[in-house]
Amino acid sequence: MRTTLFGVIAFAVTSLNSIFADESAKPTWNYSPELLRPFWQGDVVAGESVLFIKDDKTGEARASVLFPVREVLTVRNSVGDVTFENGKDFVWKPESREIVLPAGSRIPSRTPQELRRPAKSQKYELTHRDGNGEIFFGGRLEYAEMQTCITYRHAPDLWKSPVPKFDSKALPRSVFKLLNRQTLSIVTLGDSISAGANASALYDAAPFQPAYPELLRRHLEARFLTKVEMKNLAVGGTDTAWGLTQIDKVVEGQPTLVILAFGMNDSAGRPAKDYQANTKKMIAAIREKLPDCEFIFVASMLGNRNWIRLKHEAFPEYRDALKELCEPSVALADLTSIWTGFLELKQDWDQTGNGVNHPNDFGHRVYVQVIATLLDPRGEPVAWVSDPSGSGQSLNLQAGPLKLTEQRLLGNYTYSYACAAFDLDGDGDLDLTSSDAEPNSNLYLLLNDGKGDFRHSFIQKYAGQEDQPIRLERHAIGDINRD
Repeated sequence: MRTTLFGVIAFAVTSLNSIFADESAKPTWNYSPELLRPFWQGDVVAGESVLFIKDDKTGEARASVLFPVREVLTVRNSVGDVTFENGKDFVWKPESREIVLPAGSRIPSRTPQELRRPAKSQKYELTHRDGNGEIFFGGRLEYAEMQTCITYRHAPDLWKSPVPKFDSKALPRSVFKLLNRQTLSIVTLGDSISAGANASALYDAAPFQPAYPELLRRHLEARFLTKVEMKNLAVGGTDTAWGLTQIDKVVEGQPTLVILAFGMNDSAGRPAKDYQANTKKMIAAIREKLPDCEFIFVASMLGNRNWIRLKHEAFPEYRDALKELCEPSVALADLTSIWTGFLELKQDWDQTGNGVNHPNDFGHRVYVQVIATLLDPRGEPVAWVSDPSGSGQSLNLQAGPLKLTEQRLLGNYTYSYACAAFDLDGDGDLDLTSSDAEPNSNLYLLLNDGKGDFRHSFIQKYAGQEDQPIRLERHAIGDINRD
């Protein structure tokens, strides 16, 4: 008897304990905030994965990225230890999404036929929807070895599919803990995607990037300078029915936030109404013991559209079923819409981890980008407070390091000529600096404690000639080198 969908997913996470037996000896992934900046924001996509496909007749290989390219910054293999040369290994035209490999390129490529296998020739039967053989299954990092990672610059604001947005009412307790540097405890319950399938760290291979739950933990700790605890209970081959049997393990961790990430295996045949009912029961059972617990639902990435066993129509139905359950303290991480947008522009093999139903390292980072957006104010207003100077003015305090403003104020605390706002201490709240145009002016620092109060200090600058102070008529603060 042939192995089913559940067997395929379970296989990909087999022997987790043995693979991670010697954690201390493993090399580590180098955390990079640029790699986890949401791909739909700004004008740079970092490390987008593609698989170059070779034309059977012409032999020319090409691949497409998400956005029209203005500048190619780096092209590397998935491991990251080989950098390819523009003009020699690849060529491109400005404002085109397509990148082409010239003759003699060192970049790997495959023909469509090389991504298939004869019927019943693999241990796991992955029949192609057109009936012509099977989809090639990569149980480890076979697809990553064929893929290439591209960092490039593009025009901003081009992504048209739905994206997550921060809502201060969605996860208030979790956000409060992050902004106030209190320990945030998270439990993840899900299937093989959440367990780490096809993330390079699972196989002790470069670049050693962890799966999205651990990646999220590291990212939130670095972003908010606080401790984040992550208990990952995900197991390959599981579905929402299995999730209902794990409630006691979830509540053992006393989490503030629970991530529920099922759907890939449910899609083998579970109706959306039953999927929703199981999810609703999980929430109720957890809240019976942890009434203040918050939740993030993960609407799953899409599997390979050409896999005959996959009911592709189930994924948007599951997403919509989860949306109906959202309320204050329950948020949706909609990877279904993100992957739908991907597949309108690219092919499944560009971001697959195993050929059918797992993400690669780039895909795991996208999971983090979506989930972290729900927890990170990044400049969204969080409160109105009174000016600490007693002037009667109000300040719209915003959280996040990506907002930088400068304006001239009258009658404020320091009689300032210039005022700038930025997250100086990385706690997610905007701090203020102020200076005036008097000869003995100081640069005043007002550190926001997140509760409407400011801690005051100042810096006095001297020109070095008889200790004469510098006249501070203007100043600016910000992340100058974008680190």
